[in-house]
Amino acid sequence: MPAPEPDVSPAPGPSFELLPGAAESPVILHVPHSARAVPADVRAGIVLDDAALGRELDHLTDAHTARIAAEAAALCALTPWRFVNRLSRLVVDPERFPDEREEMRAVGMGAVYTRTAHGEVLRTDDVAQQPLLDRYFTPYARAMTLAVADRLAATGRAVVVDVHSYPTARLPYELHGDGPRPPVCLGTDAFHTPAALLDAARDAFAGFGGTGVDSPFAGAYVPLDFYGADVRVAALMVEIRRDTYMGEPGGPAGPGLSALAAALADVVTAAAR
Repeated sequence: MPAPEPDVSPAPGPSFELLPGAAESPVILHVPHSARAVPADVRAGIVLDDAALGRELDHLTDAHTARIAAEAAALCALTPWRFVNRLSRLVVDPERFPDEREEMRAVGMGAVYTRTAHGEVLRTDDVAQQPLLDRYFTPYARAMTLAVADRLAATGRAVVVDVHSYPTARLPYELHGDGPRPPVCLGTDAFHTPAALLDAARDAFAGFGGTGVDSPFAGAYVPLDFYGADVRVAALMVEIRRDTYMGEPGGPAGPGLSALAAALADVVTAAAR
């Protein structure tokens, strides 16, 4: 089956969207990698042809995770907030550090990717990265910071639940992909992930064949203004192995999606208590 064409638009809509939840909910479902859209002027700086770009999007897009988050939110008595990236991570990756702290720079996949998942050239070295950071990364980070600050002001705490997916087979770019690849990987942070939140997620996803912690992906997203500084901000990353709910790579969703959404709703409900 050929890869879908990349979504290239000369006049894209908003690059991200905050979808309101209940005023008293502390939970933000964060969906950073679900979109395939690449603005036309950004596409011009990517050297892949359309077929190769479509394949790259298949490999690196966390397909259908925005739908999983939306279905989960609809199932919750106390609706969580949702912060959804509407552009591909090939534009900028909002979850990377924007500087030398980012270990993925070693494989050309810092905040602005220069290499593909298989180590091929995505952008040439002379493509200016700072304009992309200024136009896309910085506004995204600022908006996510404000979203967390709003939950803190409204409820006294904030819980960021990152919704991701990952391929069944390791891709070459993965720096720590030699460990277990469970149906659901739970990424944690020593400062920001309470034991009760991790336990709730383990219980919620237990029926999918098991969960693992911090393998093959580790950590949890917290805006830098709060990172390592504000214990009122809790965070957990949910990485769902793609064969549990979709055809790989880049295929349609399957029957497992709704069950996973229901489990995610259980995590949100526990986090909001």
